[in-house]
Amino acid sequence: MRQEVAGTAPEADAYLTLTERVAAARAALAENSERLAAAAERLRVTRYSLANGRSQREQLHESAYARLRAKLETMPVIEQAKGILIAQTGCTPEEAFDMLRRASQRSNVRVSELAAGIVDRAVSRERPGPEHEQDPAGQARGARRPD
Repeated sequence: MRQEVAGTAPEADAYLTLTERVAAARAALAENSERLAAAAERLRVTRYSLANGRSQREQLHESAYARLRAKLETMPVIEQAKGILIAQTGCTPEEAFDMLRRASQRSNVRVSELAAGIVDRAVSRERPGPEHEQDPAGQARGARRPD
């Protein structure tokens, strides 16, 4: 004869064990389904990137190249503006750039745009205006010719 534990039947224990097993299997299946869906999404993104012909590494390389190229294009005008500030104020190159940087932050304008404005104003001051220019005959423009 079988001995029964007080308050439980052997069939009930087997049934609970089977129910627990099924619940664990369902939880594992749900977890695996989620992992599979995530992997499928990553695969879809990778295929899309490859189909467009550029990997993430290439995109990062191109953006770094673009930043360096932009810096190279704006550097001369910034250096010219620094030179103008040094000539006008007698400051050091570091102080001149600091002045440009602070003015840029105050006015919410890029340093390169601010520098271009400084250079343009300096060049226009050095160059005579149209009222001071002379025509090929040697007379000032806007001046009346004697009749």
